[in-house]
Amino acid sequence: MPENDPWEYSLSVPNDPRAVTIVRRTLRLILTMHGLIRLVDVAELLATELVSNAVRHTKGPAALRVRWSGTGVLRIGAWDADPLPPQPPQPLALTVDQEDGRGLALVRACADLWGWQPLTREGSRGKYVWCELGEQSAPARRTA
Repeated sequence: MPENDPWEYSLSVPNDPRAVTIVRRTLRLILTMHGLIRLVDVAELLATELVSNAVRHTKGPAALRVRWSGTGVLRIGAWDADPLPPQPPQPLALTVDQEDGRGLALVRACADLWGWQPLTREGSRGKYVWCELGEQSAPARRTA
């Protein structure tokens, strides 16, 4: 499959902290198999933060969704069953010494774009928190 062809994967996970490791390793495998190893480090960090938030702050299952646009943009998202919006990210400088609360600040700092949207489907409610990572910006982040 050529690198410029679009693709998408979804992985449903239970509400279990061990799911975060499974998500991280699965994402690494997906990106490696698609020839996008240069995005792995930042993508793993972003996916870990999004899925970790979904597992830690909700009571139900979660899901990871990874989509390659074919035009150089990787979208990583996490779904959870809680319809409430995520807490706005605090500046990283304010969260350095905290045990938690840095997740979305890291996403904001490392992703090119991020956001969230409420979801309603067949009576079920929830939200989808996503971020985008451009292929061209990943090497610059590693060297900065």
